[in-house]
Amino acid sequence: MNAEEAEKRAAAEAAVAEVRDGMAVGLGTGSTAALAVAVLGRRVAAGLRITAIPTSERTASQARGLGIPLTDFAATRRLDLTIDGADQIACPGLALVKGLGGALLREKIVAAASDRLIIIADARKRVTLLSGVVPVEVVAFGIEATARRIAALGAEVAQRMGSDGAPFVSDGGNPILDCRFPPIADPPALEAALRGIVGVIATGLFLGMAREAFVAGPGGVERLTT
Repeated sequence: MNAEEAEKRAAAEAAVAEVRDGMAVGLGTGSTAALAVAVLGRRVAAGLRITAIPTSERTASQARGLGIPLTDFAATRRLDLTIDGADQIACPGLALVKGLGGALLREKIVAAASDRLIIIADARKRVTLLSGVVPVEVVAFGIEATARRIAALGAEVAQRMGSDGAPFVSDGGNPILDCRFPPIADPPALEAALRGIVGVIATGLFLGMAREAFVAGPGGVERLTT
């Protein structure tokens, strides 16, 4: 295990320690979230009683393999907490960019239904200003027109492609545009502008959603709060 992997695992273990018996838990998507699911699986095997809602089919498959009981929003009105990773964490404030793993819409639905959103990451994800690629999930019809309107906001826009060379499609059946922005001075304004474009379903900007983050570095795990 390299240093980065060890740091991610330390953050995952700190976050999973917040899970208590009887909780309903949201399970994130991505390499760091997968570490948390693995830790949670060990606790379930040791007797922890929880139910969980995954944010992707990939996470659902992992959770089932570990014996974590899954539920859905038909049976569960609210989640006690969600543990998920992030591609960028801006401090202070815990504004996030998420969705490079392609699950941003489901991640945002689960986060919005959670009493607590706990972010786990290594220190390399911590930034002063959000910048770079912001994933945007869109409807397929008119994708070219949607891309042009996003580009008019100052982004370099490219449709995400899968490993097979075909356009990437999310678990919800939608394409994703990867939109590269310069440093974002006003994330709420950009989020509002993106959401105002017809054809945009969800953006990878997660603003005002995370209450705390466990960020691991060479010196250990730091707990950040809003």
